[in-house]
Amino acid sequence: MKPASVKPASVTASGASKPAATESVRPPVDAAVPGAREAKAPHAVVPEKAPAAPPTQKKVPTGPRRVRLAVSRLDPWSVMKLSFLLSIAIGIMIVVASVVFWLVLDGLHVFTEVNDMIVDILGEETKVNILQYVELKRVVSLSTMIAIVDVVLLTALSTIAAFLYNVVAALVGGVHLTLTDE
Repeated sequence: MKPASVKPASVTASGASKPAATESVRPPVDAAVPGAREAKAPHAVVPEKAPAAPPTQKKVPTGPRRVRLAVSRLDPWSVMKLSFLLSIAIGIMIVVASVVFWLVLDGLHVFTEVNDMIVDILGEETKVNILQYVELKRVVSLSTMIAIVDVVLLTALSTIAAFLYNVVAALVGGVHLTLTDE
């Protein structure tokens, strides 16, 4: 493109105007672009940007998006792994809770008070000694056995439940969930 030229009129002493020489007009240099002055030719004309297209009307959501899904199948292997790990955690909690509970009761002298009360009721000749049954090692052993049974039973029952769910879900379609996106 040719640069735009302006022919300004100059005024003489007599008041008449006479045409002046042709001068080129430089377009403004974009200050936001570093080095723009050096990159452009001295007399280049920068075309103006075309007006932006009018924004399209987007559908404005009226609330959170909802999706309705169905749980149609559970993988028994993943259910077994998850239930095994959760039952291990529950077993550890059983053992730790029984130790803490025993330490609290022993610290409050509950076992000796119960033993003294049994001796007072039955007499001195009784051969019942409750302290030998509630020793810490016996309590920990019992709680460990309960934890092991818990691990086996919860793992087996949850895996069987996954198989049963798959059979029932094949018949009735599974559990339907509605999830929202907030």
